[in-house]
Amino acid sequence: MNIAKSITKFIDLFYIKPVARLIPQQMFRYAACGGGNLVLNWVLYFVLYHWVICERFIDLGFVVVSPHIATFILTFPVTFFTGYWLQSRISFRNSPLSEGTQLFRYALSVLGSIVINYAGLKLFVEILHIYPTPSQILSSLVTVLYSYVAQKYFTFRGSKE
Repeated sequence: MNIAKSITKFIDLFYIKPVARLIPQQMFRYAACGGGNLVLNWVLYFVLYHWVICERFIDLGFVVVSPHIATFILTFPVTFFTGYWLQSRISFRNSPLSEGTQLFRYALSVLGSIVINYAGLKLFVEILHIYPTPSQILSSLVTVLYSYVAQKYFTFRGSKE
């Protein structure tokens, strides 16, 4: 059995009657995969911010990057590819679109998430003076609704379960 099928079977163990009556299975799988990727992002962000970036500004010579944005830049590639893999193999696995088209559209939809996340970090950390890790969590939560709509109706359009 491959990894995607194993993950799908595990997620489906929790798709029980009270939940099954409220939301479709595809949305449940999306929430589980997205939630898992989101928690991965939060943990990576915390570890990288405190122990790799060490809460310092990064001087690249031509620009100085704040620690919370530098950490965001480092976590992004990891969660981009794990998110794409989870959504394309588990949540929207029956999309009629080619993998190349899905990946390109996923990148476009994630661009919107980046803008929302970046603006959220700037707002929460620099204007509202909230600590960076909780700010990252708040910014991530704001993108969830946007992400689901973008992925269901654009990235993996036509996916039926």
